[in-house]
Amino acid sequence: MRFKLLVLFTFLLIGFAAKAQTQEDQLIKDLIESIAENLPEDYDLSELQDRLTYFRKHPINLNNTNAEELKTLVFLSPLQISNLFEHIRKNGKLIDLLELQSIPEFDIQTIQRLLPFVTLEQSATTDKITGKNLLMYGNNDLILRYGRVIEKSKGYTDLPGSRYLGTPDRYLFRYRYTYSNRVSASLVFEKDAGEYFFNGPKQKPFDFLSGHIAFLNTGRFKKIVLGDYTMQFGQALTLWSGFAFGKSPDITGVAKRDVGLRPYTSANEFAFLRGAAITVNIAKNIDFSPFVSHRKLDASMSVVNGQNVVSTINETGLHRTQSEIDNKNNLEQTVYGGVLQYRTSALNVGAVAYHTSFNRAFIPGSGLYRIHNFTGKELTNLGAHYSYTYKNFYFFGEFGKSLDAGLAYVNGALVSLSSTVSAVVLHRNYQKNYHNFFNQATAEASEAFNEKGFYAGLNINPSKIWSIQVYGDYFKFPWLRFRVDAPSDGYEFLGQVTYSPTKTFRAILRYKTEVKQQNTSLTVPFNYLDEVKRENYRAEVKWAAGKSFGFQNRVEVVQFKKGDAKAEFGYLAYQDVSYAPLSSRLSGNIRVAYFNTASYDSRIYAYEDDVLYNFTFGLYNGKGLRGYANLKYRLAKRVDLWGRYALYNYDNVETVGSGLDEINGKMKSEMRIQLRYQF
Repeated sequence: MRFKLLVLFTFLLIGFAAKAQTQEDQLIKDLIESIAENLPEDYDLSELQDRLTYFRKHPINLNNTNAEELKTLVFLSPLQISNLFEHIRKNGKLIDLLELQSIPEFDIQTIQRLLPFVTLEQSATTDKITGKNLLMYGNNDLILRYGRVIEKSKGYTDLPGSRYLGTPDRYLFRYRYTYSNRVSASLVFEKDAGEYFFNGPKQKPFDFLSGHIAFLNTGRFKKIVLGDYTMQFGQALTLWSGFAFGKSPDITGVAKRDVGLRPYTSANEFAFLRGAAITVNIAKNIDFSPFVSHRKLDASMSVVNGQNVVSTINETGLHRTQSEIDNKNNLEQTVYGGVLQYRTSALNVGAVAYHTSFNRAFIPGSGLYRIHNFTGKELTNLGAHYSYTYKNFYFFGEFGKSLDAGLAYVNGALVSLSSTVSAVVLHRNYQKNYHNFFNQATAEASEAFNEKGFYAGLNINPSKIWSIQVYGDYFKFPWLRFRVDAPSDGYEFLGQVTYSPTKTFRAILRYKTEVKQQNTSLTVPFNYLDEVKRENYRAEVKWAAGKSFGFQNRVEVVQFKKGDAKAEFGYLAYQDVSYAPLSSRLSGNIRVAYFNTASYDSRIYAYEDDVLYNFTFGLYNGKGLRGYANLKYRLAKRVDLWGRYALYNYDNVETVGSGLDEINGKMKSEMRIQLRYQF
């Protein structure tokens, strides 16, 4: 009943709601959804949205920029960036943005994506760092967010033993200051559901605190960052913290967009460094980036020979139960080193060296697949990366070595075969004993070790309205893995066709299949490997009716089969609606979805709209209905209020969820409120 009322209320509401998203907002959503669908459902993408939102408000001047800045626009490939600078070198500064159509590799879709974030006009605002300018021209962005699951889960009841010790409320406080592209500062406080608020152990005052201050483009010192930051160099094999993307329909994504040193503004509690770092120009075309970081990490401990040793590092950032609190800040990590880079318009060569030390030793568990894992307290990593552009070719790669342990390398090339066809190839070889704590290179597994592979993809644009993406990836694991008690291999294939006859209509057909190996589920004297095959079929249409209504329709079917067992199916169908009368303070969008999956193995994930800087990947598992409504109301010129309500309504179940998250009944609902003040 509650779900039916939600749907009725929401459809009535859109009769007078304002535009849910501007064209640029929709573009940001489409970009994030296309590159994020292969990420874990709890992945924090606020850093990416922060970049895109900033450049929409402060566009990049294409006549006065550099490759590092353009790489932050993740939809631009390295070859496109190189071709842009080559065009300017040969023909002079751009006079009109329409010139982009004459640059090789700049197709209509890329140009449409690029236009909201770039300009050819020089900013009239002075960017000299003075007290007066910092006060008059600085931008302040304050966000306050509250959310919670409405139903009471098992973890909040008075059960003996393990339970959630805090409240079910989630809080976020985020303040961000920017001045031109010269000064940046931020402060982030966060409390997750189930954690203490203010009065918990190992907590002051929220469970998580992050902040930074950064000075950029200050002569020879290009970047100075104090506090929390990320380092992203090369192909993410040796030194890469923060977010990174892997395989997606954008085949050029396998060539990493390394942006070097950046301030950290996300609420993710694991993927950053904490301390100080700089990038300084030490000679023509040569930059040096030394850094030092000291952090306390969460770790599960065990006792070996009477000493506490580390079993695993916990990356969730959750401190809800007594055991999670006990694991908090158990491990101290110190990292120091530097990156040396030589850059010209066509060539980028870099060398990386850094040392990581811990206050406690790592001892892997008893599983045979862990025998090559890192042990001890000290680790030194060395690496070298390169990229080189020659005519219509872009070559890239990186080599990494952990001292006294293994080697890893990845090499690839982007090539423009014609005005309508581009291709990418990538080869990787990560030894089973390659150790690295800042490694996010392209891989089938979550970490780049114990893997060999070859990837090839094509991007074909036969006309302005048709686009075809195809890739195949073969991978092999030389050593054992979790739930895989023998060397194994597999492959992945994706094909996608996009039809966009106008700016207001787009249709997508996609097929994806992945084959891996896993221990058999049968009861046998010893394990052997079964082939596990997962296939996805997707059809999607996005269209607008007039200037007010926007729609997105998707149908997705999944087939899962393991060994000789019978194949099982799952499917999802949803309808998104936005309504857009002009000159209104109120805006909103809704989704109504039906899903039916045979088991968790045939589950389906789908990106969902949410409040600004928060991300939701809906898990569609089981059978039932899913709906949500998002509203935004402009209270004043610089003050916005967001609200979100989302609901799962399952069929034929007595409980929802499992473990401490189990809820009695068939429904699970969540609400979220956010206030943003810009000044």
